[in-house]
Amino acid sequence: MSENYFQMKDLSVGYHGNVLIHDICTEIKKGEILTLIGPNGSGKSTILKSITKQLTLIGGKVTIGEKNLKDLSYKELATKMAVVLTQRAKPELMTCYEVVAAGRYPYTGRLGILTREDEKKTQEALEIVHATEYAEKSFEAISDGQRQRILLARAICQEPEVLILDEPTAGLDPKGRDEILQQIKKLQTETGLTILLVSHSMEDVAEYVDRIIVMNKGSVMYDDTPREVFKHYKELEEVGLAAPQVTYIMHDLQARGADVDVNATTIEEAAEEIARDWKSKNA
Repeated sequence: MSENYFQMKDLSVGYHGNVLIHDICTEIKKGEILTLIGPNGSGKSTILKSITKQLTLIGGKVTIGEKNLKDLSYKELATKMAVVLTQRAKPELMTCYEVVAAGRYPYTGRLGILTREDEKKTQEALEIVHATEYAEKSFEAISDGQRQRILLARAICQEPEVLILDEPTAGLDPKGRDEILQQIKKLQTETGLTILLVSHSMEDVAEYVDRIIVMNKGSVMYDDTPREVFKHYKELEEVGLAAPQVTYIMHDLQARGADVDVNATTIEEAAEEIARDWKSKNA
């Protein structure tokens, strides 16, 4: 993952010409999972809407590969980027299968007729998110969590180079959340998909992403790996954020005399540290 593929340079965005976010400069490597976190109103959703051409850039530029975002038509953009935002589409009179199949439309002719290959891609996307059982149900008749799976399947079906996700596990139970995140990670690993997502779950962020950008008051507060960002858990608390629960547990254990690395960010890392400490004291 060495090639900087998705770039935001001197980005300024907002509404009706009023700048809410300014001077955003970051690069996402090809095949990297980057997440935006921040308190409400920090500008996360505004950034997503801007880099998906839902809002016009006030300043700066966004590039995908060698292409400037403003030079891409919406159809060209749809072959490079798939988007699942919080403001979800509400297709009427469509089955879940039809919603997912809509992800193939950038590749079909004007009539939107699906080929056998398109149908195969649609079925594969449903299988990836474990949604084949309700493929023929009306999209309006399924639960919010199931809709989230279908919309993610539609994005996967689009075969993008960049996947933009706003709270991809919203409405899912813990088991469903883990399944979706594992599939997103698998897509990244197997296909080199570049992923930018927003999440409020620090546990999910610590477990699955490569890098975190912390937004606060329209500017970048931190831009680093989860391990490095969560070292600043007290500063994060001051702006209304938190670290993973593991971070607090490890600091508490150290305060009680345990010889553990307080910078562990996942349950697996914490378990290894606790086991190492226990063995050293009981050798």
